[in-house]
Parts: sequence; structure tokens; C-alpha cells
Amino acid sequence: MKKLVIVSFLIIAVAFQGMSQKSYKYETVPNDPLKARIYTLDNGLKVYMSVNKEEPKIKFTIATKAGSKLDPAETTGLAHYFEHLMFKGTTHFGTTNWEAEEPLLNEIERLFEVYRKIDESNEAERNAVYKQIDSISQIASTYAIPNEYDKLMSIIGSSGTNAGTWVDFTNYYEYIPSNQLENFLIIQADRFQNPVIRLFHTELETIYEEKNMTLTQDGRRVNAALMEALFPNHPYGTQTTIGTQKDLRNPSITNVKNFFKTYYVPNNMAFIMAGDFKPDEAIALIDKYFGSMKASTLPDFTFKPEEPITSPIIKEVVGKEAENIRLAWRFGNPRSEEIPLLILTEMLLTNGYAGLVDLNINQKQRTLNAGSMPSMLYDYTYMLMYGSPKAGQTLEEVRDILLEQIDSLQQGKFPEWLLQACINDLRLREIRGYESNSGRADAMETSFYLDIPWADQVTSLDKLEKITKDQIVEFAKKYLRKDNYVVVYKRKGKPTDIEKVKKPKVTPIKINRTDKSDFVKTIEANKVKEIEPVFIDVSKIGYSLINDDIKIYYTKNNDNELFNLNYVFDLGNYQDKYLNLAFAYIEYLGTDKYTPEQIKEEFYKLGCSFDMSAGSERSYITISGLSKNMGKAIELFEHIVKNAQPNKEALDNMISDVLKGRENAKQNQNAIFSYLVTYGIYGKESPVFAIQLSESELKAITPEQLISKIKEWMQFKHFVIYYGPDLLNKVTDNIKTHHNLANLKDLPAEVTFYEEVPAKDRVYVVDYESPQVILLSVSFGEKYQRDLVPKIRLYNEYFGGSMNSIVFQEMREARALAYTAMSQYSSPSDLKHLHQNISYIACGTGKMTEAINAFNDLMTNMPENENAFKIAKESAINSYRTARIKKEDYIWTYLSWKKLGLTEDPRKDNYEALPSLTLADIKQFQKDKVTGKPRTYLVLGNTKELDMKYLKKIGKVKTLKLEDIFGY
Repeated sequence: MKKLVIVSFLIIAVAFQGMSQKSYKYETVPNDPLKARIYTLDNGLKVYMSVNKEEPKIKFTIATKAGSKLDPAETTGLAHYFEHLMFKGTTHFGTTNWEAEEPLLNEIERLFEVYRKIDESNEAERNAVYKQIDSISQIASTYAIPNEYDKLMSIIGSSGTNAGTWVDFTNYYEYIPSNQLENFLIIQADRFQNPVIRLFHTELETIYEEKNMTLTQDGRRVNAALMEALFPNHPYGTQTTIGTQKDLRNPSITNVKNFFKTYYVPNNMAFIMAGDFKPDEAIALIDKYFGSMKASTLPDFTFKPEEPITSPIIKEVVGKEAENIRLAWRFGNPRSEEIPLLILTEMLLTNGYAGLVDLNINQKQRTLNAGSMPSMLYDYTYMLMYGSPKAGQTLEEVRDILLEQIDSLQQGKFPEWLLQACINDLRLREIRGYESNSGRADAMETSFYLDIPWADQVTSLDKLEKITKDQIVEFAKKYLRKDNYVVVYKRKGKPTDIEKVKKPKVTPIKINRTDKSDFVKTIEANKVKEIEPVFIDVSKIGYSLINDDIKIYYTKNNDNELFNLNYVFDLGNYQDKYLNLAFAYIEYLGTDKYTPEQIKEEFYKLGCSFDMSAGSERSYITISGLSKNMGKAIELFEHIVKNAQPNKEALDNMISDVLKGRENAKQNQNAIFSYLVTYGIYGKESPVFAIQLSESELKAITPEQLISKIKEWMQFKHFVIYYGPDLLNKVTDNIKTHHNLANLKDLPAEVTFYEEVPAKDRVYVVDYESPQVILLSVSFGEKYQRDLVPKIRLYNEYFGGSMNSIVFQEMREARALAYTAMSQYSSPSDLKHLHQNISYIACGTGKMTEAINAFNDLMTNMPENENAFKIAKESAINSYRTARIKKEDYIWTYLSWKKLGLTEDPRKDNYEALPSLTLADIKQFQKDKVTGKPRTYLVLGNTKELDMKYLKKIGKVKTLKLEDIFGY
């Protein structure tokens, strides 16, 4: 045995030595800001690399051109649920005994083929077969080790574990420590070559919950109607990524396996890396572990070309949420010659500042909101315009207003300078995007799945420079006509086409918490040189004085030409509930020198912008953009504040829109739940009620009062935060020249709203008709305690804050209760408020009782697993080792520490405390801080279907009206 190990090691060493001598060719592009390398291995696997040393991590994307358009017609949704199944393990991990498990899984596969061929009207026969599936699945689950993939990612310190499926692709994401690249590749090599379809019927239950979740999301239904109308002959329109209810009820493991064999092949995949690594070493490792994957001839994907649209195609969707409209024009694929014109045309319509939609609709307040965007798919592209009506406005009127902007394009009613300004804006957006590894990876990923050569991607903005105004006009006349678009009217009403997914009965599976595969043990034993943590020396964070009242915190940007200047006031909505209204109003005002539209244009010409915002206890002015124009931008902003002209019509329109927005919020599930949570935490003394202007207060305010409010606010003491390339003296000179510094007033007294801590369990219920119920429970601890933070970090990692946690395993993997389930203990952001424990789940209404019982049991009797705890601890420690606070965030982070009374980087103490913590410590933490604490249960669901008798057993039930939680 020892000889075999030695020989095997020598073979690997020799192989690696030979491999390390291999030369790899790669593509580069001159003047590429990412300095990307693009490799193609012998088997066709593409590898995109961009090095960024800002933090010791790598954003690693495994991309496949295996999207839902390739789903077999009889099993739509397959690409998506296979993405879920790729987290279930392989023949080597996720199992205690593959040889014993395999025949059981084969039998389950066979039975699903039997099941799906039985007519759905024959319920008795289908139920009998599914009972067999459920029974054998119970036996098979005794060999399965759920979440071993997530455990492996925790072991190597990866974060952001996720995946996504869309029509053209399925991609898998990780953010790995730089020192764990080889271990990561070992895991992925097994995952992408030996996946096993296990725990299938419980994962399907999760997919059913996800499907049910989408049924009341009007936006998804509108998008489906739009795609169906745009692409009647293409899978983009004939099927959806999540699949039909019928197909989800009749899945095929055999089809899943065939899909994997056909499309998960190296010549249909790409690895995309952005971060801290050595390209030569990385490509050698990738070739070592993936070079042996066999390429395969991909089947031709053919489709009937769409017929030209010669008259508007009209669709209607009815739902509970607010009315809106979408229009779309179809184009060729993203590689078509007209696409650069489309990109620039869309920017001329909507760029956030000076586009036709921005100025002619949003600035003039002609609709509640409006915009446009391009959407790039592999086989087609389309341009979308959208809008929401004001009070009393019809969707047809919104449509006509949107189409007027197309008329303006066709008539050339836009200034020549706007073309270059739009291109400059796109360059600024690119610079900002490339500051992060995610932005870099996204750009390379887009190049891959759209088949756009990287050279074309890098030079795409240069091509826009050659486009003329006349070409834009001709493009609009040719492609954006009034007879070749699709329109979807989203009207308000009770939908009649929604049917909740009917699910077969599933028995909760056994969770093997203590088992560990040999594969996992091997990865644990593969030790690497640890990355040393880096903490901030707070003593080196200083400030300068612009004058006696104003401090400036300064950080230099050495990476690009962008700046960010903030004036920060320790004065927020709690002290003045009119602030947000005043800040919104200034956007619609002109001055004695400029119209409101001209102000937007001037900022856009400068490549700069400003924003005014108010939080609960702080408010901000942010001026940002091209550093060379900072002085002009500051001067222009100060001019607006000093010389803003009252506009009664703009104020009346804005008030009307605020009231319409409030009406819309009361129809939106997410908004309702958000207000319910705030009510649950603060009760009748909710800050929502205190800072919310009543309708009478809104209608009584005058333009002059709001302008005075802004000027008065500017006279309070504040401080400055700057991040940019200029030297400190130049920044302070600009501020001294243009910004008022004299006679600043002291700030008003603080106003604080405190949590309402219940004496015993209570239940708040809000009625909302939906197939799902959303549940959240909250309990409270003490005010901020620094010594609790390491325990909180470890408790969350182990118990409820990750895919490897107890909560996720029990609520999703074992019981298939929900698509999303979490429980976290959180720390306050200041010394005035309390620690909170929050648990959340969204599940089918009929599962509510089981979900609450399961959560309460877990929070009373936390399962103990030393293996899982060890992984959770190492993951927490690794997060401190690889975490880096970005330079632009130094000051903001430091200020957040100051609010907690901290005078040094607290992460150092937290990091040093983690190794000594034990599972017994975490168990005791739960007992002291979570178990038995009075909880407030917040329930949003259909009260006609909720088990109200059960809820009354928990605590006193109070059914709230929308007026109770919204305050209007």
C-alpha cells in the first residue's frame, strides 16, 4: 500500500513537472483595460483571466452555454433544476457508499419515467408510483450526505456560492481565496465530470416552491408574455426557464442525464477568473484537472426565424400589483451590424440624466416613471421601453408618451453633443465596473456566452465614436417603427390564470449530519500556506481641517480618474421629516441661469453627477465623476442650491406622484412585508409613522418652504469625505472656493426610536392573497456588546446563515419546506439599539405550521455536529484572513466603528477570539440569547387558508390592516 502511494505521488509529480513545462498560447488585445488573457485548451475549454491584486481572492465563474432554450420540450425547466442538482455531490462526495446508493438512484430514475407517462387524470396510479419513489428515496437518503459541496466550499474558504440559469446559459459562481485554487479545481473537476442526481424529489419540492413564488410576481408574468409575443417560434418565447407546471410535475432524470452529457462538455464551457493569481500557474492547473475532459460534437440548435412584425402585437396581463406598460422592438443577434447603433440609440433615450426619456418624460413628470434598456440574447436582441402611469393616467397615454420619444429620434430632435456625452458615460460606467472582480468577470462572461470576440468587446466603444447623428435618425426610422413592436399592458385586477403547483406528498429525508466522505477528508488534509489577515491601523486614519468647523477625510485613488466627494450631515429624517421631499424637489428646479433640463445636460457634459439623500440619522450630498471636472461640478451644484427657482407645478406633480407611489406600495407584496417587519420591530411607535408626511402635510407645503429647507440644512455643521486622484490641497481649495464654510450652525438634538420588546410571544398577521406565506420571527437581546461579536459570527455560520448551516439543511434539504430559509443573530449599528435574532422562511401556505414548529425546535434544540462546527469555524476564520477593506471604503468603515464606540479595527480581536470557541460555547450562546426569548411572529399570507387556530396557540394574534402598517 505504501509503495502504491509513493508510486502514485511520483507519477503525479512527474506529470505536473511535464505539465509545468508545457507552453500555453493565449490571446490578448492591445489597450485592454483588463489586460485579459484568453486561453483555449486542446479540448476546447476556454479560460478567461484578468489579474487584480486588490484582495487575495478570485471571482471564479464556470460558464456553460446550456440555457433553458435547450430544454427538451416535454421537460421544460430542466436546465434550471439541473443547476440545483449540481450542488448534490458526485460519485465521490455527497455519499457514504456510492456502490450501495447507485442501484437505488437508478430505480428512482426508472420509476420517474413510469410516473411521468401515467396520465395526470389517473391520480390513484400516479400516487401509488410516487409512494414507491418516496419510499426508495428514504432508503437512498441514508447514504446521501447533504450539502457536502457547500461544506467543501466552506473548508477552502469560498464565499458567494451560487449559480444561475437563463435562456442561453447556466453559470456557477464562487469567490475563492487565492491560495485555494488547486483544491477548488480538484473539487470542480469531480463535480463537472461525475455529478450524481440524488435527493431529487426533495429538490423538486424546492423548485415547486420557487415556481409558486413566481406566480404572484407580476413582473415575471409580464416578461413571459413579452417574450412569448416577441419570439413565437423560438424557445425564448415558447417556454420559460422555470418551466411549466405540468412539466415540473412530470420530470425526467433520464433527460437530465442526457442534457448533462450533451451540453456540459469542455467545448461548450468557459472558466472565467478575475482576481489575485498567477496566470501561468493557473492555466497549468486548469489543464491538469480539466484537460482530460472529452470534447463532444454539439447538436445544431436550429429554430424557425421569426416573421417580421408588421403591426403592433398587443398582450395583457392582469395582477394585483400596480399598472405598468412595456414596449419592445426585436433585432438580430448581438453580433449583428446594427447592434452598435442600438446601444447608442438606447443611451440617447435613457442615460439617467440627459436622454430623451430622462428630460422629456421624467424631468417633466409626464408619467410616474419611464425608461428604456437593451436586452442581449444569443439569437436575438430587443430594446425595451417601459413606464408606469400617474394618478388618473391610462396605460395607452403612457404608451403614446413613450412613442413620442421614438418620434423625436426619427426627427433628429436631440443635440449633436449628446452622442459623444453618451459614449463618455459608457466609458465611465466601464471604468467603475472594472474596479471590482465581479465587474471584470461579468464582462468576460458576456463575451463568452454571446460569442463576441474579446477584441470586439474591448473596442466596442471605439466603434460608437464613428456613428453620426444622421445614422441614428435612419436607424430609428428603419427599426423603431410604430408598426413593429410588442406592447404588454399590465393591468390591475384579480388574475384568473394562476394555478398553484400541486405537489405530491414527500416524506422528510434523513440528514446525515455526522458523516463525511473520504473526498472531503482528502481536501481537508490538503493544507495550503495561509493568507495572513490585514487590519486597518486606525491611528493612521486622520483628517484635515478645511476650517474650524469642517473636517475632511481624504483617501487617494491611484487606480483611475474618478472622484467621489461627500458632504455628510449628522442630521436625518428623524430630526426633519421634510428632508427627503426637499431633496426630491430640487431635481425638478431650474435657476436664474439654467432650466431644469439644462442643469441635467450640464452635469452630463461634465461627466459628473450629484445626489442628495437622507437616512434616518444622517444625510448626504454626493458629487462624483471625472476628477478633471470636479471644481466645475461643485460650482454648478452650489449654484443650484443658492439660486433654485420655485416651481409650483413641479411640486404639485411631485406630490401627486408621491401619493400614487404610496398607493402602488400597498399593492406590492415585498413592500407590504417590509412595512410589516418595521411594525413588528417598533410597534405603533414605528419611525415610519413619525417621519412620514401625511397627505394634508404634503398638500400644504409650498415651493418656497422646501427651497428654504434645503438652504437651512446646508447651514448646519458637517464634514467631508473625499476619494479621488487629486492631492488634498487641490480638493480643499476647490471646496473653499465654491462651498459655504462660514457661520455654520450646531446640529439639532438627536431623535431615537427604540425597539418594542414584547413580554411574551405575539403574532401579527396581514392578509395577502398568494400561494405562499412569508414568515419572519424576531426576538431581541441587549444593546451592543463587543465581546459577543465572535460568537455571533460563528453562530450564524454554523446555525443559520449559509447553505451549509443547520437551518438550510433542515428546512430545505431534509423537509423541502421552502426555497429560502435563514436565521441570523445581528448586531446593532450603534450603542442605542439592540441585538436581534431574525428567522425567515417563505413556503406554501399549507406548510406554515410545520415550518414554524421546525424553526422553533431548531432554536430550542440546536443539533450538535463537531464536524460541521469545525468547518463553520474555519470558514469564519478564513473570512477574516481574506477580507480586505477597499480604499474607498476606509473612512466609511472607520466611521461605522466610531458609532459603536470602537477606537481600533475590531476585526483583529474577533479573529483572535474565534479559534478558542467551542461548539459548547455556541450551544450556550443560543440558550442564553435565543431560546425562550419572547418572539414577534410576522405572517403575510392568505388568511382564508392560514391555520389561524394554530397561530393563536403561539401567542396573541393581531390581524393588521394595511393602514396599520403603512400609516396611511
